[in-house]
Amino acid sequence: MEKAFNRLAENVAHAAGRAWAFVLCVVSVVLWAIAGPAFHYSEQLIINTATTIVTFLMVFLIQNTQNRDGVAIQAKLDELIRSGRAKNDFIGIEHLTEAEAQEFITRCAQTKTASKGTIASHVESRPA
Repeated sequence: MEKAFNRLAENVAHAAGRAWAFVLCVVSVVLWAIAGPAFHYSEQLIINTATTIVTFLMVFLIQNTQNRDGVAIQAKLDELIRSGRAKNDFIGIEHLTEAEAQEFITRCAQTKTASKGTIASHVESRPA
């Protein structure tokens, strides 16, 4: 169930950030504006709706930016992991479910705790 939801959320976020989604929203707003006079919309409704429309359209613009930023950051992180001494297990971690990612984080914390004592003992035994 969680994997299906994650896939759905990822697909919706990806679709919401596409240019066609923004164009579809603009067309919807234009159609609403054309229909407004026929239904005698009040001045207050117009200003309230205008601010709502701006917010509505900004969601799609921001999602597009988030999609591109996320992909770019992930590619950079994967390259750093691949080229460095870090474990390659971290590459693609963003595709895990929340539970799998939490399990991975727990294992990393346990490894850090286990190695912390070793590092501390080396630092203490070093001559000043």
